[in-house]
Amino acid sequence: MKTSLKLAAATLFGAGMMALTAGSASAAIACNAAGECWHVRGHYAYPAEAGIVIHPEGWRWGAGHYTWREHVGRGYWRNGVWIRF
Repeated sequence: MKTSLKLAAATLFGAGMMALTAGSASAAIACNAAGECWHVRGHYAYPAEAGIVIHPEGWRWGAGHYTWREHVGRGYWRNGVWIRF
């Protein structure tokens, strides 16, 4: 009986934690002039020469050539190379 009670409590706790964190997973979309786009979790001060444009979450590209490139960490894409800052 104790094992099933612990399992039920752990399941409820896990579901509650997932529900609390689900709303905070939003991300904007950053793109450079070359059409390389990636998700960003914060609003960083990109160098002006990088030509980064930040779009709201859910943005969809229209006409043009874009490439999705994801990367962990703070930085930006430039000509296919991840530049950290």
